[in-house]
Amino acid sequence: MRAEDKYKLFLALGMVVTGSINTISTKWADNQRAIGKPEFPEHDFDHPFLQAVGMFIGEFTCLIAFQLWRRFNKKKVEDGEIDVGSDDFSPFLLALPACCDMLGTSTMYFGLTLTFASSFQMLRGAVMLFTAIFSVIFLKAIIQMFRWAGIGVVIVGLAAVGISDMLKEINNGGGKDLSHVLIGDGLIIAAQVIVAAQMVIEEKFVNGRNIHPLRAVGWEGFFGACILSVLLVPFYYVILPPNFCSDPFEPALNGSCRLEDAIDGLMQMGNNGIIVAGVVLNILSIAFFNYFGLSVTKTQSATTRMVLDSIRTVVIWAFTLAVGWETVVYTIPQVVGFLFLIFGTCLYNDLVIRQAWYKYVLKKQIPSDDDDQDPILEEGDDNPNYDAIGTVRKFFLTIFSRYYLWLKSSL
Repeated sequence: MRAEDKYKLFLALGMVVTGSINTISTKWADNQRAIGKPEFPEHDFDHPFLQAVGMFIGEFTCLIAFQLWRRFNKKKVEDGEIDVGSDDFSPFLLALPACCDMLGTSTMYFGLTLTFASSFQMLRGAVMLFTAIFSVIFLKAIIQMFRWAGIGVVIVGLAAVGISDMLKEINNGGGKDLSHVLIGDGLIIAAQVIVAAQMVIEEKFVNGRNIHPLRAVGWEGFFGACILSVLLVPFYYVILPPNFCSDPFEPALNGSCRLEDAIDGLMQMGNNGIIVAGVVLNILSIAFFNYFGLSVTKTQSATTRMVLDSIRTVVIWAFTLAVGWETVVYTIPQVVGFLFLIFGTCLYNDLVIRQAWYKYVLKKQIPSDDDDQDPILEEGDDNPNYDAIGTVRKFFLTIFSRYYLWLKSSL
């Protein structure tokens, strides 16, 4: 294996491990109960926006780490032995992806408090589709036909996840309220549109201006933490209807709840060390996760980053089953959805499936990228054959023609 491939594998594994820890630690904190403000009874730690501030603080530590690393390696940087990226950019360029990150992450954390951890992770796979579409529209990228097919298979898996949530509530007859679960799932999917926009913006800035990933993550964390910390004040005065409240603990609100009560959340952390541990793990893991993620974007593409991100689903799902957050009895649709997700991910990444299709079904050599395929994401400005509508049309024609060949050979 080449050194370059080993480095890409290291980045991929880093994303899976740190991303899994991030989701698990967040849900771990959400599952805790503690007393917050003295006038309130014991209640769930339901503070998605406060957790999002912690996430941005974790990202900001990447900027501190970058400056320390650069200072300790000053001579190597001056001699050109270490690439620290370009200094020719305005940090305010990263305020836009920071806002997308803030809105998307806060929405996802809010949805996570209403639904299941495994469903949260699986539904995040929808970002593959949105990132691919935005890449085609805004980056004029061309995505190979079999990768579109992989994305389509993933969408089928996502549909199975939605069905699993409804069946869980029907079979359990309790637990999470079905309306809460559906609202949570909807919020998570909506957040993926925002995250996809963030990925495309980051690819444009990080690759186009050669910004070091640690630096980019750090500046995004700085802007996100500053903006969201200010927003925590008006969020306290936003009252949500009962359908959005997983634990309406404040008697004066008659079943309603506040969008965010940061003071209550901080007091809950002071009264429950497990919540503190979960928040600290979230802060540490998100710093590394975003570094690995932006490194993948820089060395490969935004769509590849989102596809790799979906692989950690198996870790999240296995952990939630192992610790009893969910039960195996009611997860048959999730098994189906999970298998589709894995199949679609393998198809998109060109792992085994396409090679087997050509070798055993079509009985011919797989075409090389130089013959009739384009890279995962190739700038359309440099490709005279770029045609988004034609790409979609050719995709369906390819699917039907290959189905016909398979049917003909099997008769």
